[in-house]
Amino acid sequence: MSVAKVIELNASSKKSLEDAVQTGLKKAATSVKGIKGAWVKEIKVVTDDDGNITEWRADMKVSFLVQ
Repeated sequence: MSVAKVIELNASSKKSLEDAVQTGLKKAATSVKGIKGAWVKEIKVVTDDDGNITEWRADMKVSFLVQ
């Protein structure tokens, strides 16, 4: 039998949404072992005055196995 736990985290990137998600997962993996997946709950962008995207932000739920 296995048990999973879910945590929520926020991550950001100036490059892309994919990079924001990857950055968040890599940072979480430094203290959480056994990550099995993530759900992106919400996406936000920060823009400059001309409407250009300057930063991508992702709110995620990350699941991992309880040891």
